[in-house]
Amino acid sequence: MSFRRFALLAVSALLAACSGTMPESPPAPLSTVVAQLAPGGKLRAAINYGNPILATRDATTGEPRGVSVDLARELARRLGVAFEPVIYTAAGKVVEGIKAGAWDVGFFAIDPVRAADTDFSAAYLVIEGAYLVPQDSPIRRNEDVDRPGVRVVVGRGSAYDLYLTRELKQAKLLRVPTSPEVTNTMLAERLEVAAGVKQQMQADAKRVPGLRLLDGRFMEIRQAMAVPKGRAAGAAYVAAFVEEMTASGFVADALRRHGVEGARLADPAAGPARQ
Repeated sequence: MSFRRFALLAVSALLAACSGTMPESPPAPLSTVVAQLAPGGKLRAAINYGNPILATRDATTGEPRGVSVDLARELARRLGVAFEPVIYTAAGKVVEGIKAGAWDVGFFAIDPVRAADTDFSAAYLVIEGAYLVPQDSPIRRNEDVDRPGVRVVVGRGSAYDLYLTRELKQAKLLRVPTSPEVTNTMLAERLEVAAGVKQQMQADAKRVPGLRLLDGRFMEIRQAMAVPKGRAAGAAYVAAFVEEMTASGFVADALRRHGVEGARLADPAAGPARQ
């Protein structure tokens, strides 16, 4: 079955689920999908430089590059519209952009709080959250972090912020505007723990002497594509698109092309997100 046929069938199924009835008419036309995903004639894709696993700025050209950029360009090509990157420096700012109507598709971690305003595809990547501490810290394990007197710095609105807000019972969270700022803030304010993308924490541990990464992970982050609520046909098309991009090897090829390490492909058997 062609991707277009598969996607249109998915659109029809989702529209039927939303109405509570079985479909009695042909699948929604591609023009309906384009109207929802590119209402201004361009696919406005939220690109977050705050997560280097997904996107970075090319040092030579200044243009965005990365897995999320490749996916957005390919989606725009299939829709027959121009690709317009909308650049952010933090996931929390991407989510704020929903209310402003600033973008049409986004790339960020699945979370039940975000699901209030967003329809997610299934995850296409899985990355890990890790803790970084000073070398002489008495904190040795992830389980030691949630103690009285421990202060954990995170990027405001990030997946780690949302998760730790729910999970930490005794430690105190401190929030900074973007995730890349957490380690410097921990050092400048003599805080006990920095939390973030494992790859970023590893890079900071190499960059700054006297820091230590805790073994393992404190959370698993499932990265997905997102569409603002109220665009059922577009969300179904994106869900089918992500499934095909993962199964075809497109995402794996993008990881290799951009030299991304420490992320793994999501298990397609997990299915779409249901928050």
